[in-house]
Amino acid sequence: MTPSNRGALADIRVVELGQLIAGPFCGQLLGDMGADVIKVEPPGAGDPMRLWGQGEEKVQWEVIARNKRSVTCNLRIPEGQQLARQLIAKADVLIENFKPGTLEKWGLAPEDLLRENPGLIIARMSGYGQNGPYAARAGFGGIGEAMGGWRYIVGEPDRPPARMGVSIGDTLCATYGCMGVLAALHHRERTGEGQIIDTALYEAVLQVMEGLVPEYDHNGVIRERSGSILPGIAPSNVYKCKDGMFMIGGNKDEIFARLAKAMGQEELASDPRFATHIARGKHQRELDEIINHWTAQRTVAEVKQLMIDHSIPAGRLYCAPEMIEDPHFQARKAIIEVETKRFGKLKMQNAFPKLSKTPSGVRRPAPAIPGEHNAEIYGALLGLDATALEKLNEAGVI
Repeated sequence: MTPSNRGALADIRVVELGQLIAGPFCGQLLGDMGADVIKVEPPGAGDPMRLWGQGEEKVQWEVIARNKRSVTCNLRIPEGQQLARQLIAKADVLIENFKPGTLEKWGLAPEDLLRENPGLIIARMSGYGQNGPYAARAGFGGIGEAMGGWRYIVGEPDRPPARMGVSIGDTLCATYGCMGVLAALHHRERTGEGQIIDTALYEAVLQVMEGLVPEYDHNGVIRERSGSILPGIAPSNVYKCKDGMFMIGGNKDEIFARLAKAMGQEELASDPRFATHIARGKHQRELDEIINHWTAQRTVAEVKQLMIDHSIPAGRLYCAPEMIEDPHFQARKAIIEVETKRFGKLKMQNAFPKLSKTPSGVRRPAPAIPGEHNAEIYGALLGLDATALEKLNEAGVI
């Protein structure tokens, strides 16, 4: 951890009301950049993310809740709603990812919050956005991935659509929400005005779908599932070696010429079937078969060294053990060890991107229990003493 590193957003206070992934991941990103993130959890079990992850002990919380302080607050009762209003009144940013209309139902309508705190930036994340005919529908990340076009094109052509092994729809939505916060902070610096950021899961996915829409609009092409390749982009695939799999990306003309030389088959670069980007795309399957035949006679280490020697983008398919052991990961501190309260020392991904003047980092571990910082935050920010906190606790407010 880097307690001395305050980060670029060290003077920004964030109140995070969201649960599960989209809202909390947005809070993680801002917290990594130095913001003081106050995580509001329901009394009792807290955020459901505390129970997420694979393996017997659930450690995913330790990543998504790092750099945060936790308070409990029952947002479903008037007393909790009033407590939240007081907290939000002292914040720069509010994050929420509830179903549209929920904040309004709780008496926390953004328009009212902005009247009380005109510089407040409210990042709202939801399945379909805050308006439109689908706004009131429930929406999770997977639904956003489906509607945004991601799910349809992922997987093998002869099988049902597959999913990615992480909640990419949620994290994309959170990332765009974070981008919106940073842009809104810049606007506030110039004008003093806060604003509302409306980020929809399906739109965040749609944003990264490259040429999917214009390809249909202009060419009548509907992208289909293509397995491990991108149609027309060749060679760029995973190939079999004697002892494993290896990824090679040699689709640029100059790079393909170097790949042909590395393979000892320089004539491929001038072969009319493979000499140009368009030609290689048309003969993609044939070219992959040639490369696969070549790699199958060599080990991963042998192919890797040839790719390095000829400056060809390539690499092994990493799982967690390879990441932890890799010297490049180590040199750049891409994976760090955090002293957590529940599990001791725990390896996890570092904070990215890297800033030269105000680097991001992990300054505090995830809160071990819901409401761990009730006294610290409600006391310092709202002036509540121990007696007042005890009454709130007895009344089920915190």
